[in-house]
Amino acid sequence: MVQLREKDLSAREMLDISLEIRELTIKYSAKLLINDRIDVALAVQADGVHLPSNSFSVKDARAILGDGKIVAFSAHSLDDALTAEKEGADFVTFSPIYPTSSKAGYGEPQGLSTLKEVTGMLNIPVYGLGGIKRHKVNDVIRSGAHGVALISAIIGAEDIKGESERLIALASTKRLI
Repeated sequence: MVQLREKDLSAREMLDISLEIRELTIKYSAKLLINDRIDVALAVQADGVHLPSNSFSVKDARAILGDGKIVAFSAHSLDDALTAEKEGADFVTFSPIYPTSSKAGYGEPQGLSTLKEVTGMLNIPVYGLGGIKRHKVNDVIRSGAHGVALISAIIGAEDIKGESERLIALASTKRLI
């Protein structure tokens, strides 16, 4: 599954890149989620959306997209995660687990014990997010996460292609998005 998360693009730029990414996800049989932009997700026939915590409610997104599309939600607290589940989210990402600059605005890292609490309270999949590198994936999975979502582990790698290949190999035994 690929999530296209480009917060700084115009609507036209987002549509153009989404069309390109959609062609690739179809070619490689991958699902495509568009971050926040329900209009773009509909326009490119994406598989669904991933909603940041300050976006549409899961309930409203579900009403617009219908039951056949994926609606995911970025949760930063147990209450957020429970609300997302109640409103019909297919899964949540829970963050930040570890320190990371991309999630610094959401407060201190939640840690594995909080992740374990959240995964124990929800009936939908929870993916750990935030500062997760390849060597931490096992700990996150053991804490109850259905899988992990990765950004800096790939983008910040010295050898992006090599790290991507190692993560793909790991994904054959674990669950990564």
